[in-house]
Amino acid sequence: MIHHPAKRYVQEDGSEEMDSLLHHASELALCIILVPEIISALNRLQRERVLTVTDYREAKRQLLDDVRDAAVLQVTPAVISRSLNLLEKNVLRAMDAIHVACALEWQADLFVTSDRRQFEAARNAGLHTEYIGYRDRDTHR
Repeated sequence: MIHHPAKRYVQEDGSEEMDSLLHHASELALCIILVPEIISALNRLQRERVLTVTDYREAKRQLLDDVRDAAVLQVTPAVISRSLNLLEKNVLRAMDAIHVACALEWQADLFVTSDRRQFEAARNAGLHTEYIGYRDRDTHR
């Protein structure tokens, strides 16, 4: 499973590494909440003039192409139960816990994130986890 943040759609530190992982993945899965999260981030970047309207449209097109080719994981009662457990055992935001819980339910072979706390929680939960970070800064928010 690849939890791919906006770095898949906007060139930044870790984008090339993310593309390489996606290229070699035999299957891609993502939690349904990822789509609005990425659209929100892309809209913010457009408002901040980091992305042009054309860049935004291309990134959105690529996201929707990825979703068509991916297993889209739903937020089920079992996912919510796992997310509560993750929140009780880790310093983690609710949405990040849901992503990790989806990966656990799906029994992902690999969980990829650019969020340090999510990485730690996924690893602590027993997932094989890859951190795609920033070279000069930590991603704690």
